[in-house]
Amino acid sequence: MNLDQNLQILGIARKAGLVAVGGDAVGVATRTGKARLVFTTTDASEGALRRARMNAQSGGAIYVAVPYTKFELGNITGRGSPGTAAILDAGLAARFLRGLVEKDPEKYGGAAEQLAEEARALAGKRKQTSRRTAK
Repeated sequence: MNLDQNLQILGIARKAGLVAVGGDAVGVATRTGKARLVFTTTDASEGALRRARMNAQSGGAIYVAVPYTKFELGNITGRGSPGTAAILDAGLAARFLRGLVEKDPEKYGGAAEQLAEEARALAGKRKQTSRRTAK
C-alpha cells in the first residue's frame, strides 16, 4: 500500500511532537497560539467541525476540512479515531497543504498560499533574530 504523502507528513510531524490530535489538544494548541493549521476529517461530527472552526479563528490558525477519515488520521497518529487535529509548525503545515492543493487546487489553494506567506514571514524573522545575536 502506498501511503499518501500528506499522511506521511502527519507522521513526521507527530514524531517531532508538532501535531495536536483531538478536540481538547487542538483547543489548547489554538488558545496558546501554537496551532498553524487546524483540520477536520470527512466523518467528523458537526460539533467537532464547529469547534475546530471556532478554535482556528480564535487562535489565528487556518482551518480546512481534509479528505481523510477519522480512521486514517487515528492510524497515522496512533490516537484512536480523532476527527480534529492541528499542525503546530508553519513549514510542515504548508507542505501538508501543498499536497492537498495537488489533489484539489480550487478548494485548498487560498489556504495554502496564506500559510506559505506566514511560513516565509516566520523564516524572515528568524534570520533577523539570528543576525542580531551573531553581532
